[in-house]
Amino acid sequence: MHIGVIGATGTIGSRVVTEALGRGHHVTAFSRDAGRIEEGRENIVWKSVDVLDADSITAVLPGLDVLISGFQPGNAAKDIADTVARSIADPTVHSVAARALLKALESHPRTRLIVIGGAGSLEIEPGLALADSDARMHEVLDALGLPREYAAAARGARDALNVLRTSNRLWTYFSPAEDIAPGERTGRFRIGGDQPVVDAEGRSRISAEDAAVALVDEAELPRFVQRRFTIGY
Repeated sequence: MHIGVIGATGTIGSRVVTEALGRGHHVTAFSRDAGRIEEGRENIVWKSVDVLDADSITAVLPGLDVLISGFQPGNAAKDIADTVARSIADPTVHSVAARALLKALESHPRTRLIVIGGAGSLEIEPGLALADSDARMHEVLDALGLPREYAAAARGARDALNVLRTSNRLWTYFSPAEDIAPGERTGRFRIGGDQPVVDAEGRSRISAEDAAVALVDEAELPRFVQRRFTIGY
């Protein structure tokens, strides 16, 4: 397959690139300024794209079977504090990106889109998202060492999911576990839908490496077209 990855230098995006290449796929890796990237691996090319501009996305879609978007403001892998600050300052940016992606796909309706979103839209009880409960949201953010103001960004990511839900394009939304960080690639995890997947201790957690496994699995064998899914241990 030919897989495009937006946010290919990010914590999850970079691991999606590695996972896809390891399975023999061709990858087009996108970043804001691809000219600065040094790359020695085979079957990968780097291109610049502006995920907030539908025309910019449209220009890079030809030839892609699947486009995986790991867009976040800033570069969380290099400066998480900057990304957190940008996300708090403009929570609408996720919806803007979702609309641009969907607009671009109008001219390429067979290209599948997988958006890497957040855990804040997962339901803690039927019809109630984590992002809608200040008490629960603050509890999660405190545990992750993030400022409580980041709840606005979580609600912004949830709004992007709602934008996708109004579309008839071939979209999939991936909500990672609440606690996601670089770790081990085990290939062993459980898959869920709209509710968090928690372990025996009640924790919602996954490594970025296993998130990449799940994302490339979904690219290869679609199970959640026009749906959201999540994973956890």
